[in-house]
Amino acid sequence: MALGERGKSIQAWLEERLGLGGIREFIAHKTVPVHSATAWYYFGGITLFLFIIQVLTGILLLLYYRPTVTEAYESVQFIVTRVQFGWLIRSIHSWSANLMILAAFVHMFSVVFLHAYRRPREVTWLSGIALLGLALGFGFSGYLLPWNTISYFATKVGTDMAASVPWIGPPLARFLRGGEDVGGATLTRFFGFHVAVLPGVTTVLLFVHLALIQKFGISTPPKVEEVNRARRSSVPHMGFFPNFFLRELMAWYLALGLLGSLAALFPWELGAKADPFAPAPAGIRPEWYFLAPFYTLKLLPSHVWIIEGELLGLLGFGLLVVFWALLPFWATNRQQMLRTRLVTGAGVVLIAYLATFSALGYWR
Repeated sequence: MALGERGKSIQAWLEERLGLGGIREFIAHKTVPVHSATAWYYFGGITLFLFIIQVLTGILLLLYYRPTVTEAYESVQFIVTRVQFGWLIRSIHSWSANLMILAAFVHMFSVVFLHAYRRPREVTWLSGIALLGLALGFGFSGYLLPWNTISYFATKVGTDMAASVPWIGPPLARFLRGGEDVGGATLTRFFGFHVAVLPGVTTVLLFVHLALIQKFGISTPPKVEEVNRARRSSVPHMGFFPNFFLRELMAWYLALGLLGSLAALFPWELGAKADPFAPAPAGIRPEWYFLAPFYTLKLLPSHVWIIEGELLGLLGFGLLVVFWALLPFWATNRQQMLRTRLVTGAGVVLIAYLATFSALGYWR
């Protein structure tokens, strides 16, 4: 049988069993709007790419990691000192977690400023906000796993903050810790959250998010639509495959280059093993993505009228999260007119707050 005929036979066999023709037809008709802000569309794919790296490097680390108080630190130490390229795998895992969260924030704000949350994409926005929350959960749960001094006391501070919430706070803190204080049960629970619960929920929600994007397509900014209506022309589009797909691959390649450079030139430090009986080190602070709320709570007085300052701050952050998650519903009026200036102003204020207070939390 000739090579061409054999290839056609294999293709026919796969087509009969997998129905690849429908997938090819779907890809052929999928398009992406082309305008001056098209580059911002790549950050969603970059976030997905970094999540895949997280999964792959996490599986490699699981081969050696042991989630117990007596062995967690030593197992990580063994990875970075004895396992071939173990230090690089751990460094890639840690740096990709930070870059993934950064890319997710950039993607979220690009959706805001391009007004891609508009009807009928409200559920797409909500699923994206939930995925960002899960990414922060990955960061918080994974931070404790090396069982070093900084991670131990940062987790203690974080669970203490959860315990200060009225009614649900104390049981929530006990659930997270597996007891009254951060210890072996906390490490085991955080390990379970990090490698089983959060990946499972994220995978399901990620498929929902991607399915919604496929259903409704990629949004075109209102200003681009207005300009093209004035010109009596349609918004130009390019095919998703291969045009946009190849550009997305180049964005992944650049992200991989940045990740590899950071991991090789600035290896993630392990620090000293945690000692629950030692005093907390001076100047302890959480990772950068929690710095803004951390520093805000630090600035609040112990009491504001009859309410504890920390409790007031936590309630304020809770309301801010709800307000931001409901963006698609307050961003338009009853006539479905977009409140562009209000949304843009809110986005700028939130970015300014996060950037300023994160910098202050880092330097002070």
